[in-house]
Amino acid sequence: MMNVDTAERGTSPRFSLTASAGRGFGALPPTALVMLGIVSVQVGSALAKHLFSAVGSFGTVALRLFFAAAVLVALWRPSPRMPRRAWTVVLGYGVVLGLMNLCFYLSLARIPLGIAVTTEFLGPLVVALAGSRRWPDAFWALLAAGGVVLLMEGRGDLDLVGFLFALAAGTCWGLYILLGAALGRHTSEGNGLALGMAVAALVAVPFGVADSGTALLQPWILLAGLGVALLSSVIPYSLDLEALRRMPPRVFGILMSLEPAMAALIGLVVLRESLLWSQWLAVLCVVAASAGATRGTRPDA
Repeated sequence: MMNVDTAERGTSPRFSLTASAGRGFGALPPTALVMLGIVSVQVGSALAKHLFSAVGSFGTVALRLFFAAAVLVALWRPSPRMPRRAWTVVLGYGVVLGLMNLCFYLSLARIPLGIAVTTEFLGPLVVALAGSRRWPDAFWALLAAGGVVLLMEGRGDLDLVGFLFALAAGTCWGLYILLGAALGRHTSEGNGLALGMAVAALVAVPFGVADSGTALLQPWILLAGLGVALLSSVIPYSLDLEALRRMPPRVFGILMSLEPAMAALIGLVVLRESLLWSQWLAVLCVVAASAGATRGTRPDA
């Protein structure tokens, strides 16, 4: 006789979808999943940049977060019945997520993708190094600072306002990591992520509507926005979660350190955004600093 759990799993669309995805992902090694996630995020950012001329950066963020929230809420069907403490964390997570995306896309409208991602990556790096008393971590911090100096010295087409928006996005990313850890403690499965994404959409959508109006309702714009949401949020989050089930977080962090270099490469290939040699060196400095700082963490961290 079929038990209750088996019956529920057999009829639940959410379980069927996640189980199918899990079986598909299971055929790939975890390192490949991480790399596919990185490529997906950066291709999504490149696609988003093509939307700027039609709906602006605010409109693009609104589309991305709206569709990402819609997909995740439909997938997880989260219950709003949570303790007040959990809702506080969800609201904080969602607001920071919305602001992070707004700042990042504002920077992306002004500076190349590779530089925007490299600058934003300083936020997680600061979180990784905060409170450390190990002397190698001081070297990684200096190496990252050297990367920033190289970015500013070899300015090329670097816009200062865009650079500052990227720094603001990096600050939000650091807060996002801290709040994400709290979200995992106070919510289960993907419920907190889905509700947090919905809050982020509520933060961003009014900006997009005010800036772009009915231009957001054009069929090709909606389709492109769905593509950005899938590539930049839904697919990489799913890949990362599956990868983290099969590899230590420390190894995952080292692989994620490749993201600025991948962003610069995709910016070159897809967007024709060439960087100066000093800017490429700056990207490599931040990649090396992030990998080194992550490698130096405790194995169980």
